[in-house]
Amino acid sequence: MNFRILQLAGLLLLFASCSRNLTYFTEPDEPATREEHVEAVTNVSAPRIQPDDILSIKVSSLSPESNTLFNQGVIAPGPGGMSGGGVSSQSTDGYLVDSAGYIRFPVLGKLHLAGLTKEEAVQKLETSLQEYLREPVVNIRFLNYRVTVIGEVRNPSTFTVESEKLNLLTALGMAGDLTIYGKRENVLLIREEGGVRTMTRINLNSRNLLNSPYFYLQQNDVIYVEAVKARGYAANPVRANIPFVLSLVSAVTVLFWRFSR
Repeated sequence: MNFRILQLAGLLLLFASCSRNLTYFTEPDEPATREEHVEAVTNVSAPRIQPDDILSIKVSSLSPESNTLFNQGVIAPGPGGMSGGGVSSQSTDGYLVDSAGYIRFPVLGKLHLAGLTKEEAVQKLETSLQEYLREPVVNIRFLNYRVTVIGEVRNPSTFTVESEKLNLLTALGMAGDLTIYGKRENVLLIREEGGVRTMTRINLNSRNLLNSPYFYLQQNDVIYVEAVKARGYAANPVRANIPFVLSLVSAVTVLFWRFSR
């Protein structure tokens, strides 16, 4: 009897060591709660224009005869043209921000927009156009605002989105969410901004994520979900059968012990 109890305790320890927390925003020692929690959103930051961005710029004014002149968008590579180092066969009307941060705009010539938010770029263009148009109104949006989600998700891919207010959870949802092998407590976010690359580890089990400056994504962010060690065992046919072999050995041992008494 003591042998059976010892064996059962060993199996329980084995399963406990393999258990993982798969619930978002719940630390291992923090129970899930249904209490309503309301707080102000203060960590949204407007994306800034970067080299290789493609911008749609539309101009309207009280001078309709001149509007056409400033709406001659150039042909730039399509939203998929930058990914993977390849060249897209598609193209779109937009202004490509060159490596120095400039676009070439009709009449105005070269304009430096890198480092500006959309609102700041709009203000700069409207001020410059006042010399040529009556009450100009400028609308700018990103044509290749994209993020990449790879690793232990169900649908790893690069996603081009229309909204610049994209958060980490939405991006993971677009990728089909994490698999059971994804490390929720150690997701890597790679970001390039202003010529600087940062690599940040994010814990999806922590409620502090909602207030993190990395909760809302920037264009060209890369999210990498690392796999737990169990993924390696599952991918290896020999290791994958270890739990079955252990269970079989345990069953044979119990039967042998019972019939040998």
